Amino acid sequence: MKNIVFTLTAALLGFSATAVVAHDYKLGPIEITHPYARATPPNAPVSGGYMTIRNTGGEADRLIGGKAGFAKKVEIHEMSMENDVMKMRELPGGLEIPAGGEVELNPGGFHVMFIGLDGQLKDGETRAVTLTFEKAGSIDINFNVQTIQRMKQNMSKDSHGNMEHGEIDHSKMKHGD
Repeated sequence: MKNIVFTLTAALLGFSATAVVAHDYKLGPIEITHPYARATPPNAPVSGGYMTIRNTGGEADRLIGGKAGFAKKVEIHEMSMENDVMKMRELPGGLEIPAGGEVELNPGGFHVMFIGLDGQLKDGETRAVTLTFEKAGSIDINFNVQTIQRMKQNMSKDSHGNMEHGEIDHSKMKHGD
C-alpha cells in the first residue's frame, strides 16, 4: 500500500512540475506559450499580460476576454504609435488568432489588460487567469509575474535568439504583428 501511495504522489508531483516547467497550455487547436504578467508597484490599478497564442486549426478564432480573481476586469488591448504618441485601446471584438498562425502578445503591442487590481503583483508570483476564446471556449492558465528587467531578458532570449543587435533602433520596430 505504501508503494502505491508513494507512486501516486510521485506521479502527481511529476505532472505538476511538467506543467510549471513547460508553461504551455492547449485548448483544442489553441496553444498558449509562456504567459507572463508585469510586476507592479504597490497600489497600481493595472497590469499587462503577455504570451504567444498559436492556432493549429483550420479556421480563425478570437481571444475575446477573460477572468482573474485579482482584477475586476480582463480586457484585450492594443498599443500603437499614432503621430509619435503611444496610444492604447481596447479591442472590443477581441484579437483574431488566424488559422494556422500565431500572435505574439508583447509589451508595446497586443496584450491582456488586468484592470482594478486587488493588490500588488510581485515578481516571482504566479497568478491564475481564465482566458476565453470565441470558438475554442475557456482555459485556465497561470501567468508568471516578472519585473520589467526580467521581461526584457526573457524577450531577448525568446524573441531574438542569437541575433546581433548592433545599432538597431528597437523603438522603430514592429514586434508581434
